[in-house]
Amino acid sequence: MNRRETLAIAPMLTALALGSHSQVASAATTTEVKIDPYNQTPEQEARHAVRLPKLDQQSVQDFLSSTRASLGKEFRPMRGILEKALAEKGIAMDADMSQEQAWTTLMQHPMYAMNARIWMSTQQQMWSNIYGIFHENADTILAELEKADKSGPGRLELNPNMDLPAYTRHEIHIQPGGYVGDPFAGAISHYGFKQFDRNVFKNDRMEHHLAMAMETPIPADGKVRRILDMGTGFGAFATSLKERFPDAEVWGVDVGGPMVRWAHYRAVKMGLDVNFAQRLAEDTKFEDGYFDVVVSYILHHEVQPDVHEKIVREAYRVLRPGGSYFPVDFVTKGNPRYMGAPDLMRKASIWQDHRWNTEVWSPAYRETDFPEIMRKTGFVDMKVSAKTGTAFQDVYGFKPLA
Repeated sequence: MNRRETLAIAPMLTALALGSHSQVASAATTTEVKIDPYNQTPEQEARHAVRLPKLDQQSVQDFLSSTRASLGKEFRPMRGILEKALAEKGIAMDADMSQEQAWTTLMQHPMYAMNARIWMSTQQQMWSNIYGIFHENADTILAELEKADKSGPGRLELNPNMDLPAYTRHEIHIQPGGYVGDPFAGAISHYGFKQFDRNVFKNDRMEHHLAMAMETPIPADGKVRRILDMGTGFGAFATSLKERFPDAEVWGVDVGGPMVRWAHYRAVKMGLDVNFAQRLAEDTKFEDGYFDVVVSYILHHEVQPDVHEKIVREAYRVLRPGGSYFPVDFVTKGNPRYMGAPDLMRKASIWQDHRWNTEVWSPAYRETDFPEIMRKTGFVDMKVSAKTGTAFQDVYGFKPLA
């Protein structure tokens, strides 16, 4: 095997790990392992690295990521150029337009249109490249997955006859087949998200997921015996929390069978005892009060609006008194730093993401007062803040002790 084929196609490993101490707990009684996500040891870096099997395949992805990063830098000074161009047409940047109208208006400017086209093309190429790698080696990879299905540590529950809600069948992020319609959806999402994240977070070794695990609040009594990750996807948050709390029973549930199948495969390769099940976040099938901590990552903006409250109520139901709920997602109404869509550029950006990135419900989610849904459900001692006005909000709460 030459240097350009340094990784075998089947064990296309993993990515991820742990966290540090809680923001909330006083004296934790549960064993915690502390890994600095941004200063990992060489052994940790090797374990958590997310790389495609061949260097030329990875180089294609690196080129696309670099192109998107450069695009973002070039986009920043565009506001002044667009404001001037709009003013010449008698249009103010804060004009009263719908998101679609704002998009159509800005797309008349060649620089904006070029930026949008390159953004779309690089994303399509990213998915196409990753999709091809797995499907060209389908027999080998499926054999590896079948072997892992029956392996531990941790167990896998698939429900192939599950009645999938209509909202699950969209190709979110224009990922081919979406989360439920392709046998390699988990693997494709896993490698694709490295490319998504690396321009926003340093995430070549899943540093972002490790950091979230470190920031996850825990009950005030410090007892973390069971953890649930709702909408676990390819399982990165779940395995991170298992590394932080090695003694805890950790579960990840997702409606996508291919997602939890790949999540289990990752965990087996990492030697982590994490359980994954194909179940709905709004109907997890666990008993009341079973978990000490419930988390989710970018789940809510990918489900239709009437499901938000059902998921929050389910999190509340399965938490024990004093348990913590940490749903990481975008900033919404009800957050003091919520910005909404104050001008045409922001409106156009939201529309582009909604229409061309197939973020079907993201605009509606951002207009939802998500903290109020949590309060109404019964969560207390809530924290509501934002890391920035447009990215992730830091929201969490606790189930009352009585």
